Formats: sequence, C-alpha cells, structure tokens
Amino acid sequence: MQPVDLPPLVDRARSGDAAALDALFRHFEPQLVRMVDLRLDASLRRRLDPSDVVQESWVEVVRRFPEWCRQTELPFHVWLRLIAAQSLAQAQRRHLGARMRDAQREIQLHHSRASVTAGNAADAFIASITSPSQAAQREELRAHVLAALEELDEIDREIVALRHFEGLSNEDVAAELSITPDAASKRFLRALLRLRPALEALASVDSGGRA
Repeated sequence: MQPVDLPPLVDRARSGDAAALDALFRHFEPQLVRMVDLRLDASLRRRLDPSDVVQESWVEVVRRFPEWCRQTELPFHVWLRLIAAQSLAQAQRRHLGARMRDAQREIQLHHSRASVTAGNAADAFIASITSPSQAAQREELRAHVLAALEELDEIDREIVALRHFEGLSNEDVAAELSITPDAASKRFLRALLRLRPALEALASVDSGGRA
C-alpha cells in the first residue's frame, strides 16, 4: 500500500470532495475487514463475507459523513470503525433474528456495535499453530485459550482484540468504547494477566516446547 497523507484527505473530504472520502475509506478498508472478521458470528461465515459487510457500510459512511464533520469527539478512523461495526450488528440481526436475541448473543457496547466473540478471539490466538507436529495440540490449546477468554468481561475481551489483534492505540480504544484511557489501560493489563497462563502455554508450543 502506498503511503497516504491522511490529514489533507480528511480536509478535502470535509470540503465536499467525494473522491477524497472514497480514498479514505479504501485506505482503511483492510483494517475494517479484519475488524468485521473478528466479530462475525461463526454460524454466519458461509452466508456473510466480511468484505461484503464492509462494502455495505460504505453507504452509511457517505450518508452520515456530514454528521461526523459536525462532531469533535471521534477521530475519523474510529468513527469509520463504529459505522462498520454497526453494519455488522445489523447484518447479523437480519440473519439470526430472534435466535440471536434468545441466545443473548447480540452484544451491546457503543452505538449497538457488534463485539468480538470468544471463539473468534481464540481462533486468532491459535492461528500461529500451523505445523503438522503441533496440529494434535491445536484443539486442546484452543479449548484452553477459549476458556480463559470466556472468563473475561466482554468489554475486556474487546479491548484485548482491539489492542492485540487490531493494533489500536490505548487512546483509540478508549474513544471507540467510550471509556477513559486510564480505564482502557487498566482493563487491558488486567485481561492480559488473566490470559497469561493460557498464552504462555500457547507460546511454549509455538516455540517448539511442550505445553
């Protein structure tokens, strides 16, 4: 990807340059696809493609961009992520309907956005275990990591995903979840401490040791 000078693009988009807004969206599109993939319900993976969900969010981005221009709280990339997360939540509601509500699988965080699932987070942690010699341990390790993730508060699991898998700064995490940076930092450290035994076992196998 070619380097993009984002502030001038944002200024041009604010002034009504549709091509600049499109360029901004395309710049962040891979990150948005990754974000949606981490939050997509496992039962919908054959019916919903993360890229399609992100493309659907483009309509809302265009429609609501003037709304973002009038606010001062959220950086553009954080606002963009929230729009994509809302689009995912709406898509999952359409496909899962009452079953989703009855199972209490619809996570309510900020702006009715979808949240990362423990299963998807466990899969992301286990993704490094790929060699044939490690395959036999893969499911056992996944179960261990999954159990640790399920013990976290949903917001703490979300913070781990935002920081560890998506590379957001602590300040961006705080803005996205409408909490203070201090609270975001403390929650992240607390979550890592609770995950530490499972992640150490995973690191041992990944480095060739025994879990």
